[in-house]
Amino acid sequence: MIYQGKAIRVQALGDGNAELTFDLQDESINKLSSAVILELEEAVKALQAQSDIQGLMISSAKDVFIVGADITEFHGIFGKDEDYLVEMNLKVHQLFNTIEDLPYPTVTAINGLALGGGCEMLLTTDFRVMAEGAKIGLPETKLGIIPGWGGCVRLPRLIGADNAIEWIAGGTENKAAAALKVGAVDAVVAPALLREAALDLLAEARAGNINWEAKRAEKKAPLRLNPVESMMVFETAKGFVAGKAGPHYPAPVEAIKAIQKGATAGREKAQEIEAKIFAKMAKTEVCFNLVGLFLSDQLIKKKASAYEKQVSAVKKAAVLGAGIMGGGVAYQSASKGTPIMMKDINEAALQLGLKEASKLLGKQVERKKITPAQMAEALGRIRPTLSYGDFADVELTVEAVVENPKIKAAVLAELEDKVAEDAIITSNTSTISITSLAENLKRPENFCGMHFFNPVHRMPLVEVIRGEKSSEKAIAATVTYAKQMGKTPIVVNDCPGFLVNRVLFPYFGGFIGLVEHGADFQKVDKVMEKFGWPMGPAYLLDVVGLDTAVHANDVMAEGFPDRMKRDGKTVLNIMYEAGRLGQKNATGFYKYEEDRKGKPKKVADASTYGLIEPLIQDKRELTDEQIIARMMVPLCLETVRCLEDGIVETAAEADMALIYGIGFPPFRGGALRYIDAMGVDAFVQLADSLADLGPLYHVTDKLREMAAQGKRFYA
Repeated sequence: MIYQGKAIRVQALGDGNAELTFDLQDESINKLSSAVILELEEAVKALQAQSDIQGLMISSAKDVFIVGADITEFHGIFGKDEDYLVEMNLKVHQLFNTIEDLPYPTVTAINGLALGGGCEMLLTTDFRVMAEGAKIGLPETKLGIIPGWGGCVRLPRLIGADNAIEWIAGGTENKAAAALKVGAVDAVVAPALLREAALDLLAEARAGNINWEAKRAEKKAPLRLNPVESMMVFETAKGFVAGKAGPHYPAPVEAIKAIQKGATAGREKAQEIEAKIFAKMAKTEVCFNLVGLFLSDQLIKKKASAYEKQVSAVKKAAVLGAGIMGGGVAYQSASKGTPIMMKDINEAALQLGLKEASKLLGKQVERKKITPAQMAEALGRIRPTLSYGDFADVELTVEAVVENPKIKAAVLAELEDKVAEDAIITSNTSTISITSLAENLKRPENFCGMHFFNPVHRMPLVEVIRGEKSSEKAIAATVTYAKQMGKTPIVVNDCPGFLVNRVLFPYFGGFIGLVEHGADFQKVDKVMEKFGWPMGPAYLLDVVGLDTAVHANDVMAEGFPDRMKRDGKTVLNIMYEAGRLGQKNATGFYKYEEDRKGKPKKVADASTYGLIEPLIQDKRELTDEQIIARMMVPLCLETVRCLEDGIVETAAEADMALIYGIGFPPFRGGALRYIDAMGVDAFVQLADSLADLGPLYHVTDKLREMAAQGKRFYA
């Protein structure tokens, strides 16, 4: 053994070759933490001290190669100043350069995932052999940074600037065939042949059949682009990527700048440029928030995994109520491999549900995500039925009938008699209390809420709602099924609107108040879209449906009358009573016309102003900042209340639910991170300045206490 550490070992293979193996103790994956980087330094020194090595293979003893740097360290490290970050990266560059400069050929055997720093590590070797099914990529821009350990330097020299820009700016994970096609790897083999193929390549290089020194020299030299080619590649890419990423996500364009500025330089100079741009990006608020989201997402996955360990996977599911929502649930279940019954009381609804599932699968075929055979297989997992005949062995049912408490209660009671005694029953409701729906059930412990967001196939969130009598088993089974469907489940406690809708309606309350003070709804939409929301409040209400919004608003007003009940009619009632339901009947705040792809496109409708006119109490000239404050403060305060009331367990889950459920701007990190970024004290002062607008703007005692003590939601 040449070297043995806690994450790395180096051993001689007896034929002049050595092998450096990543095998992080007590972990299922390899990651490049600060401690592992220090070990790598020691391992490389041990290699340099050996005089008889003629070739090196780098490999992994895990199911993955290296998933990247240890992201749990990022907030701590990125809190240091820019000079420190530049120096830190240059030290890693020096280490990776030492590996690249070893006096003999080197090869990496890539299995599983090789991402971020793991991908940058394998770019240091002369050759790369990849197992089928493995993936490589540089996803750093998704965290608001750029590759900082040579990705912006080595990858363009290996696969060309245009391909490297696509990989880096897009943050994509690339399959073996795609990596081979662009030249990122030298060979792709079956996993069982990976080691043998890598050693064969090393033998060829050692025998002089492949010029490994020429390959190495190319990676260290400036990019081979003349000035005209350079301008065309980089300027075109910057324009395209800036348009796609939007103004709130600077990292993809900065990555292109790092490649461009380093293109005419040798290795070390290009690495200095990369290190400086990395440090600049690491200090941005966008990076801080996106790293925070990644960590929150890991927490949610960990919690879901703990629930999954308590129960078996759901082998057969059912959905009650076909139509668009039921069809969406059936599609999601079947496409991810879980057979599902789809029951309705009339044939037309069943056909609509099947049509919806078929349409969504057809789009997957069009995009070449699945084959026609896989589509047929998935459709075969959906079994439409008008009766309860085969419900005896259904393990979990999603009730998705009309949002009416009486109808739901009747359907649930009927269903309970048709399923096995230990079967789990869930209700897909957006507002109705799970505790009250359980009142007529004989086995309320087997019942909980499973709130899907529309459209089901697109929205990643599922709220799993715990009623007063819901058992741990019911929650665990529902979380497990949501995970099987490829969704992100977040467990919340029962209250009107649960978490997401309870928080969303105070936001709409802010909008209602703005309209009454004479704000132009189109201006409000533009301001909030510029702030980062995918759509402004008026447009969002049109998409949700004004009928649905009025119903949900009534539920919220009844549940929280002190702050959500309003005297007289609001803009929601006026629109609904005028028969304007939004996108579903092509007229709401806006009118809707079909675009070339048959999708609804909003166009301004002057007649909306005439409808709103009688509601305007006084006209106030409001700045963009005032509009943002009046929209965001109620949403943030309601999120605080949900955390204080125990509706949601952690700040991380509250923020992720808003990002996954209603499109809260991810780069802002969620409502509670937004308060933290502003400073709790500054947020309280802002809310106090708006207190005369009503109870939606009134700060809780606990939040006031937090502000006085200088506390934050995230440590």
